[in-house]
Amino acid sequence: MHMSDQREIAAPVAEVWAALLSADTLLACVPGAKEVTGNADEGFEATVVQKVGPVKATFKGKVDLSNLVEGQSLTLTGEGKGGAAGFAKGGADVTLAATESGTLLTYDVEAKVGGKLAQLGSRLIDGFAKKMADQFFTNFQTALEGPAETEDATEEAPSEGGGEKKGLLKRLTGG
Repeated sequence: MHMSDQREIAAPVAEVWAALLSADTLLACVPGAKEVTGNADEGFEATVVQKVGPVKATFKGKVDLSNLVEGQSLTLTGEGKGGAAGFAKGGADVTLAATESGTLLTYDVEAKVGGKLAQLGSRLIDGFAKKMADQFFTNFQTALEGPAETEDATEEAPSEGGGEKKGLLKRLTGG
């Protein structure tokens, strides 16, 4: 299964890069993540709980980063085992480019599943994998930009100068 997409993130490339290398950011952004430990140099270990169709499983796995070109690109490679449910493995090539409004993040994902999961059918698996990737990058974008403001919320709630957003960014980037 293969998919590609891109996101415009209203944050500088350096901030986006730092967030991609942060275990705290991954924990906040990976759908179903219960635990993420490690670092960019040694890789990350993760526990993720997901339900795919009728199969619910806890996946334990490892994610390694390679081909790091600081502030420009990296490759994420991971594999998770979900016991009787089977396994999932894949990778993503991520590139960053500065734009007038922040950073253009482009990703190219390849994923495979086996075991009971593979028996669910490729259409269900492909749809689930696309949903997971979309959710991760939506969560990632929200973590960096803050939640999207609606017109009603803007009119009713006075702005505090982005204090919540700055606080989240400080926690995620360690700054």
